[in-house]
Amino acid sequence: MNYWLIKSEPNAYSLYDLKRDKVEHWDGVRNYQARNFMRDNMRIGDLCLFYHSNCKPPHVAGVCKVVKESYPDFTAWDIDDECHFDSRSTPEKPLWFMVDVEFKEEFANIVPLKDMKENIKLENMVTLRRGNRLSITPLSSIEFDEICKMGK
Repeated sequence: MNYWLIKSEPNAYSLYDLKRDKVEHWDGVRNYQARNFMRDNMRIGDLCLFYHSNCKPPHVAGVCKVVKESYPDFTAWDIDDECHFDSRSTPEKPLWFMVDVEFKEEFANIVPLKDMKENIKLENMVTLRRGNRLSITPLSSIEFDEICKMGK
């Protein structure tokens, strides 16, 4: 099993939206490295920390699970979708991919970015590295477990 941290701005799509929807596709990733993580490495059953970015404070809000492995991100073909459309991607030659995730757990306490940065057990976490802005990053099982413990 793999562990991931996936980011979304809560005003675009939040953990609470996923809790309501139960299962949703994780679309709109337009970074090649994040796409490759999703396309090549995310598997059914992998667990993901759901991180709310671009809010005060940025934080992990809970956990979701991958329930469908990567498939072409059809939002890239929607000419009316200003945020996701990419003319280079076609149904015949998709450039972007997505997975489906299912709500698993809302933390009793959010885990703020500041608290993660201060936790020595998380010092090697990819997301906390200077300059890292990827929307999907891998986690070790130790990092995943530590953040879950912080949220309980």
